[in-house]
Amino acid sequence: MERSPNLDQLRAFIAVVEAGSFSGAARRLERAQSVVSYAVANLESLLGVSLFERGKRRPTLTAAGEIVLADARRLDMLVGQLQAKTAGLRGGVEAELSLAVDVMFPLARLVEGLSAFAEAFPTVALNLTIEALGGVMKLVIDGECTLGISGPAQNWPDVIDATSVGSIELVTVAAPTHPLARRGGTIPLSEAREYTQLVLTDRSKLTEGQSYGIYATRTWKTADLGAKHRLLLEGLGWGSMPMHLIDDDLRQGRLAVVRLSDRDVFRYGVSLIRRADRACGPATHWMIDYLSRLGGLGT
Repeated sequence: MERSPNLDQLRAFIAVVEAGSFSGAARRLERAQSVVSYAVANLESLLGVSLFERGKRRPTLTAAGEIVLADARRLDMLVGQLQAKTAGLRGGVEAELSLAVDVMFPLARLVEGLSAFAEAFPTVALNLTIEALGGVMKLVIDGECTLGISGPAQNWPDVIDATSVGSIELVTVAAPTHPLARRGGTIPLSEAREYTQLVLTDRSKLTEGQSYGIYATRTWKTADLGAKHRLLLEGLGWGSMPMHLIDDDLRQGRLAVVRLSDRDVFRYGVSLIRRADRACGPATHWMIDYLSRLGGLGT
């Protein structure tokens, strides 16, 4: 069985390159220069290539050495990450945190917290999933995500622990060329029903049978909020969108507010959810604390 290079050999090689000499690498690694030279020579022997040009005053990488250096640095980084992660596990910190977020949620507000989270827990991997309607709750119930920022639910299952974190302003809009936008004023629902309504659908079955503001007899459905936005801009229907995503469209005249007779503004409730029967590690507790203090989601 062929022998493989070890981490000490790779680190000796990297140190020689970064220090610019074998003596400098020895000082950096706190090893004798002969030990560093031996490690690099063994690495060359195991790989079957010369890493440095011979006869040069200072160590100069060969073409093969350039390639090996990139892989050596990557392997050294991966081992360092592994050591940091296992150190975190020994200290009770989770290896990863999975977070599901409702598509209506203003991600700019979340990113502020994620930057602080990365500094506080550099070894914790974050898995971020964007879902619509009941999709967030399903991921949390199934245990695929630790935490969820979910839209409203008629009834939370017993297994779910939910905490309200505010609401998002939804506005009914259409392209300026759409008949409902051109009409202006307050529009009776009977009239709005005559035109195609663009509706966000749920990939899960948890909100099956719940209308969520569907009025029209003819609907186009999509599970992608970005696609719904595009269809609205093209004048292919009317529908509700979160204000933070369309405020610029309204200012620039790309979309217009459609005032329905039964409502002016709709507030879309948002809750932080998790399974009540699952223990939380330090990283999860940090995220719960941050998300619980968000507030002001309408902006």
